[in-house]
Amino acid sequence: MVLEGLHHVTMITGDARANVDFYANTLGLRLVKKTVNFDQPEAYHLYFGDEQGSPGSILTWFEFPGAARGRAGAGAIHLIQLSVASEHALGFWAERLGVGGPRFEDHDGLAFELVVDDANPPLRAVHPEIPPEHAITGVWGARAYAPADAPGAEEPFLTQTLGFTHLGEAEYRLDGVQRSVRWGYDPPPAAGAIQGAGSVHHIAWASRDAEHLEWQRRVRETGAYVTDVRDREYFRSIYFGEPHGVLFEIATLSPGFAVDEDPEHLGEQLRLPPQYERLRAHLEEVLTPISNPRA
Repeated sequence: MVLEGLHHVTMITGDARANVDFYANTLGLRLVKKTVNFDQPEAYHLYFGDEQGSPGSILTWFEFPGAARGRAGAGAIHLIQLSVASEHALGFWAERLGVGGPRFEDHDGLAFELVVDDANPPLRAVHPEIPPEHAITGVWGARAYAPADAPGAEEPFLTQTLGFTHLGEAEYRLDGVQRSVRWGYDPPPAAGAIQGAGSVHHIAWASRDAEHLEWQRRVRETGAYVTDVRDREYFRSIYFGEPHGVLFEIATLSPGFAVDEDPEHLGEQLRLPPQYERLRAHLEEVLTPISNPRA
């Protein structure tokens, strides 16, 4: 039983229009789903990824309009690493983003780093301004701040329970059958974490559907609190905190984003969970009007 690498990373934004403009237009990702937060339906949940919305390519956001800037601190993810195919692609993005190196921030101050990856199968979106050989090819990894008093040795919860490989120091790799993803810890800043625009809400690892309940059992046996299985319409999820305080999710690989939309028209219409269809008129009135560049 192995986790299949990364499923998605979920963040918070204060501006859905700026969010779509940056990720769909500037970074060239595909807006694959426009829906709402299952727990707060007056908040968008926007998903970006490759052409199919493949696990391993997915970045998602909850929109809370006008939300104050958040801040990464101990127990929070502070850097997301996206992959490209070559050093030439790094040069393309440095020019396109107007930065001097592989690191950049989005409109909410969320930090990213571009990493050359020639090992994982590429997960690309199509954009008229971005040559395919320079396109982003997936999520390569993420880094979190561990509490200042956290031990620097191998974390058994990651290696023995979840199947990560310890690479030394505070570096880990999770290998699925087709894709791998990196995970690491850094010393925290003095200031504590504040959740808000530009902060990471959680990170999700991918599970085969048939093994999902077994992962829930395995996490529960460590003594960690793990939620019941939540139906997220496009996947099933369980949530739990890892030892340093980061919220982890394990999400199933199916049914996927085409379960309620034509694959050729992903993300073009507001899709609502069945329990919120009765609120459609209200939600269409209060949610920030946004359009999918593909529509």
